[in-house]
Amino acid sequence: MFRSILIANRGEIAVRIIRACRNMGIKSIAVYSKEDKDSLHVQLADRRVCIGEGPAKNSYLNMERIISAAKNTDADAIHPGFGFLSENADFVRLCKENGIVFIGPSAEVIDSMGNKSNARKTMMEAGVPVVPGTKEPVYDAATGEKLADEIGYPVMIKASSGGGGKGMRVSRSKEDFEFNFNTAQRESANAFGDDTMYIEKFIENPRHVEIQIMADGHGNVVALGERDCSVQRNHQKLIEESPSPAITEKIRKSMNHDAILAAKAVGYTNAGTIEFILDPKGTYYFMEMNTRIQVEHGVTEMVTGTDLIIEQIRVAMGMELSFTQEDVEINGHAIECRINAEIPEKNFMPSPGVIKHLHLPAGNGVRVDTAIYTGYCIPSEYDSMIAKVIVHAPDRDAALQKMRSALDEMVILGINTNLDFQYQLMNNREFCEGKADTGFIERLLKLD
Repeated sequence: MFRSILIANRGEIAVRIIRACRNMGIKSIAVYSKEDKDSLHVQLADRRVCIGEGPAKNSYLNMERIISAAKNTDADAIHPGFGFLSENADFVRLCKENGIVFIGPSAEVIDSMGNKSNARKTMMEAGVPVVPGTKEPVYDAATGEKLADEIGYPVMIKASSGGGGKGMRVSRSKEDFEFNFNTAQRESANAFGDDTMYIEKFIENPRHVEIQIMADGHGNVVALGERDCSVQRNHQKLIEESPSPAITEKIRKSMNHDAILAAKAVGYTNAGTIEFILDPKGTYYFMEMNTRIQVEHGVTEMVTGTDLIIEQIRVAMGMELSFTQEDVEINGHAIECRINAEIPEKNFMPSPGVIKHLHLPAGNGVRVDTAIYTGYCIPSEYDSMIAKVIVHAPDRDAALQKMRSALDEMVILGINTNLDFQYQLMNNREFCEGKADTGFIERLLKLD
């Protein structure tokens, strides 16, 4: 049993992990930047350590300071949450070198799946369907253009080390390929320090459907059903739901099977997500594997009755999963809306500032994961997501109505948010009919 866990993160995910630690009788240690000294996760933790100020590179991305904080507080383990260092293999190795357990997969697995072109190759060998494209890395536009001709336009140019929509461009013809390739490659080099690219067939108007998996160190791998994350803007998810309204039971079983196959192919342990894209004909392809807990993990928790953070900690302590595949049942429907401090009318510009008044929705089947409170000052240095509203109901129509009610009840004054925008989405006919694909938001904004 761990005595204490250091949380190498901030905001609502740090609060979420602290609560899981409390439920397990484990002491929590918060690290924070000077900008976050009044944050909720700092106030809730049993111990707290300041690790810097300003941008994340000086604090939440500073591996040496986080390791030093863990050693000085005798932390048994580090939970990275999502973002920041959660998929940094060097940090995992640093934890191991200092005798600290990293709550997540091994450095080798993160390296393997973090390189998108390598992940594609691994999935091909495992028999998991992948989008037609290159099998080897591409380093220059001339080579890429020849391969794009073989694949057939339109193609998606992607950074091997990419994520969050960075280093990605769609090329629709030979004429625009070189420009798009060079632009994506520069973006990848700047964002990830890696100019390795790969090319795949661009699937028009796909759905984004992902499978949550949990795996322990005893060979057990369990799939906990799918989440539909198709409603996105600039490849950033806005709404997630489970189960997906876009797939049949036959596709669902096949996806779960292939997700388990993918996890076993790389010897995966802990929480992870296998992401697929689904074309309009119902054919799905492996896109990538996220080697961490996801922002939207609460959606899966609501429909399966599990606690994925507690399960992560159990697995890291060497225990077997507390459930088997036969135990997993999907009950009802859950929807999550991400609430961001931003101004939708001004191209979703961030809106930091002081929250003057806050009222959170509540009631049966309503959950709000957040770290904000009245009087809290949202800093400008970090991500604009400030809350996740999650609802659970017997079916999708009831979940939609419950989400409308929850959003209508929620009040945040003092800053701008996307609350009204999310409420409009909950009343949009295309979304309510379950027909929204990854191009939905862009089409909607063009109409406005």
